[in-house]
Amino acid sequence: MARVRIKHFTCILGTALGLLLSTSLCPITYATELSPELSPVDLELVLAVDVSHSVDEYEANLQRSGYIEALKDPDVIDSIRSGPLGRIAVTYIEWAGEDHQIKVVEWSLLDSRQSAELFEKKLTQRPISSAPSTSISKMIDVASFEINHNDFIAPRSVIDISGDGPNSDGRHVQLARNDAINQGITINGLPVLSFRPNPDGLGAPSAWLGAYYLKNVIGGENAFLIEVLGFEAFSDILKEKLKREIKGTSEIALKTSKP
Repeated sequence: MARVRIKHFTCILGTALGLLLSTSLCPITYATELSPELSPVDLELVLAVDVSHSVDEYEANLQRSGYIEALKDPDVIDSIRSGPLGRIAVTYIEWAGEDHQIKVVEWSLLDSRQSAELFEKKLTQRPISSAPSTSISKMIDVASFEINHNDFIAPRSVIDISGDGPNSDGRHVQLARNDAINQGITINGLPVLSFRPNPDGLGAPSAWLGAYYLKNVIGGENAFLIEVLGFEAFSDILKEKLKREIKGTSEIALKTSKP
């Protein structure tokens, strides 16, 4: 449902430096008087999953099952419940080129094992899509729109992007990233280096993919990435990543998983 509303937060600093805004120094106030229909949560999280043609059927299934396992993991659920409100809002979107962004699961409230299982059930029942090209920039734009046009409001908004290649379609990814950061959105990365033959015959992804994400993709408050060596390691690394971003850790690091 399209509508105009305010989803940012306000604070008042009672000092002579009141014009210097700092999210770390001022309390968060929900703009409920302007948007009473919004449901407050601790985090709005977009799970953005690469399904471009460089991800073959085997890898796509490992990736999907990785999210299914991670979202029902007891430690991940504990992370969700550890916030001030004990609930987050999540949507799952598959992406490829500039014209392919499929919302597999709509925005959902996660606040318990039961709600996580319902999300996981919906994800299990939906087919995995696939399309050519890789437009990280368009996915960031779509995710930013989704964050600003859902039924939730939160002090933190995160786009969680997993992918196995650099931006090859659409506008420059740094432009999309900077626009998202300017809206107060954090972008975290899960670049995956697969050593299987590429279905398009283009060879394995470059070893510098993690550095590419670090320079061009991730950004915002407490942004981080974890590089995954092979889709077989995807599930375990994803659980670690979700726990960190749900809790809003201040750690900023480039981490590499073991093969």
